[in-house]
Amino acid sequence: MAEAIQELLLAPDQGVPGSPDYAKILVVEAETGIGKSLAYLVPAILSGKRVVVSTATINLQDQLIEKELPLLGRILGKEIPAVCVKGRQNYLCLYRWFQYRSSPQLSIVDNDECDRIEKWLKRTETGDRAELDWLADRSPLWPKISAHSHQCLGGECPESGSCFINRLRRNAAAARILVVNHHLYFSDLSLRQRGYGELLPRHEAVIFDEAHHLESVATTFFGRSFSQYQVYDLIGDLTQQAQTELPPTIADRLVGQGQGVKQRVDRFATLFPAIRGRFNLKEFVHQQKDWHEEVVLVAEGLQRLADDIASCSREYENWHAIENRTRELRENLLFVGLPEPEVMSESYVYWYERRERAVSLSATPVDVAEDLRTTLYSGVPNCIFTSATLATAHNFDFICKRLGLASSVTTLQLKSPFDYQKRTILYVPEKQFPEPSSEGYAARLNEYIESLLSITAGRALILFTSFKGMDGVAEYLQERLAYPVLVQGTASRARLLSRFREEIDSVLLAVASFWEGVDIPGESLSSVIIDKLPFEVPSDPVVQARMQAITNAGGNPFFDLQVPRAVLALRQGVGRLMRSSRDAGMIAVMDTRLFTKQYGRVFLKSMPPSPVVRNLEDVQSFFDELEKN
Repeated sequence: MAEAIQELLLAPDQGVPGSPDYAKILVVEAETGIGKSLAYLVPAILSGKRVVVSTATINLQDQLIEKELPLLGRILGKEIPAVCVKGRQNYLCLYRWFQYRSSPQLSIVDNDECDRIEKWLKRTETGDRAELDWLADRSPLWPKISAHSHQCLGGECPESGSCFINRLRRNAAAARILVVNHHLYFSDLSLRQRGYGELLPRHEAVIFDEAHHLESVATTFFGRSFSQYQVYDLIGDLTQQAQTELPPTIADRLVGQGQGVKQRVDRFATLFPAIRGRFNLKEFVHQQKDWHEEVVLVAEGLQRLADDIASCSREYENWHAIENRTRELRENLLFVGLPEPEVMSESYVYWYERRERAVSLSATPVDVAEDLRTTLYSGVPNCIFTSATLATAHNFDFICKRLGLASSVTTLQLKSPFDYQKRTILYVPEKQFPEPSSEGYAARLNEYIESLLSITAGRALILFTSFKGMDGVAEYLQERLAYPVLVQGTASRARLLSRFREEIDSVLLAVASFWEGVDIPGESLSSVIIDKLPFEVPSDPVVQARMQAITNAGGNPFFDLQVPRAVLALRQGVGRLMRSSRDAGMIAVMDTRLFTKQYGRVFLKSMPPSPVVRNLEDVQSFFDELEKN
C-alpha cells in the first residue's frame, strides 16, 4: 500500500489544472490489521509535498496527531511539521468574546463560566474548545463566542492580529501534513467553488481515510438549505452586536425588525405537519394553495432587514458580515422554496425536515459525481481514497461510480492478515428461522439471541438497524440475563464503551454510529450479533430520488444502490469483531435472506472468510474449542 501511494505521489502531474481528469487517483481497500494509516503517512511525509489527510471521525484525527505522527517522527529521526485543523466553530472568536463579555445581560452562571474562560485565554495558544474539558458538549455559551465563518469580519475585525483562526491559518501554511475531517474539507471545497477562501492552504495531495463516507458528506456541502435555526442564529448575533455597537434608537429599530423576521419565519414553519422526519418538499408544496405568497413574505422580510443593515454598515463598522448572511439566507430560501424552472431539474431533490423545535428546507444534489469532478479532481493533483470497506463482492464498481471515478482508475484490495478461517465463525440461523418481515421474527430473534449469549457468556456487541428493534430486544434481555445489559441512549457513547470494555461479561446493544469506530480488542468483545441486513429506509426523499435516477437511466435501483450500500454497512458492523491478531469469536447475522434470496450471495461474497455454521450446537462446539485452547 505504501509503495502504491509513493508511486502515485512521485509520478509527474497529468492533464491540465481545471480539467476533470487532472487528478491522479488511487483507491485502496485495506482491511483491519493492514496498518493503513502508517502505510499512507510514510510516503506522504517522504514525498515532501503538502498533503491533507481527511478522516470521518475525531477519534482517527486524534490517533494520527497523538500516536502515528509522533511515532514516525521518532523512527525517521526528524520533526514532522503537522497540524490538526478543525472546523472554525471549534475555536473561540476574540471579537465575539469581547462583545459577549461586555454585555449587561450576563447571568450569574454565565459569569462563572466567563471567568474560567478569561483565565484560559491567558494561557491558550490555540483557542480550541477541546482544551475546556469542563465545558458541557451542549453548552449554550459556546455558540455565542465561537468563530463561525458566516460571522467572521475578516480584515475589518479589530482583533484580527490576535485571531486564533488567523494563527491557525499561518500554522497550516507552514505545515506539510494537515489532518482534517471530511466535513471541513468539503466545506472548504464548496466555499472555494463559490469564490470564498477558507482555512486550508493549497495542497498537492489529499488522502481520504474512511472514504466510504464521502458521498454522504459531499451531498451535504454541494446542496443548499434554509432553516429556522439559521434565522435564530442570525437574529441572536444581530441583537448582541446592535446592543453593544449601535446607538439605542438605531439598535431598537434593527432588533425590532429582526424579531419581526423571526416571528414571520415561525409562522411559516407552522405550515408544516408536526410529525418528525424527512419528507418530499415538492409533494408538500403541491398541497399548499398559498405557498408562493408565504415564501415571498419571508424573503421580503429578509430583504428589508438586509437593506436596513446595509444602511448601518455605511455608518458603523463590522456590519457587512451580518448583511451578507441575511442576503444569503434569502437566496437559499428562494433557491429551495421557489426555484426557477430551469434550476428545479432532476439533478436536485427538494425535501424538508421537521425536528422537535425547528423546520429546515433543503435542495440536495441527486448525484455528487459531477460536483467532485469539477471541484476536487480538477484542482488537486493527487487523490487517494482508502477505507477498510470500499468494495462490494470484491470489486470497486459501486464506489467508483458514486464518486465519479473512471472505471479505469487504479485500485488495490488488501485482505486482512487476521486468521478468520481458524479463529472465527459466521452464524446464520437455520432455514426455518423467520425472515425479518415475518410476524414471528421478533419473538424468535429474542430467543435465539438469548441462546447465543448463554454460549458466549455475554461478551457481545449487538447491532440493530432501528431503535425499535433495539428497544424490543433490550427489554427482553434485561429481564432474563445475569450479565450487565448496556443500551445505547442510557449513557454517553464513551461511557458505554468504557463499561463494555471493563465489564468483560457485559452485552452492549446499539444502532447507527456503533456500527463503526468501536475498537475493543480482547475477550470483552467475543461476538458481534447483527439483527438483519442493514438496508436503508427507502422512504427517505434523497434515497428515493437516487433510486428514481437509476431507474430513469435504465438501471435497477435495488441492485445498483440499495444492495451495495447495505453491503458496505454490514462489512463495517462485522469489522468490529477482529481488532487484533489474537482476537477470536463469532459473527452472527440473524437474517436467513443471506441464503434464501439471490442477492444474499453478494453479501456472503463480501464477508470475511469465516466458516459458516447454521445451528447452535456448532456455535457451542466452536466456543468450547476456543476455551480449551
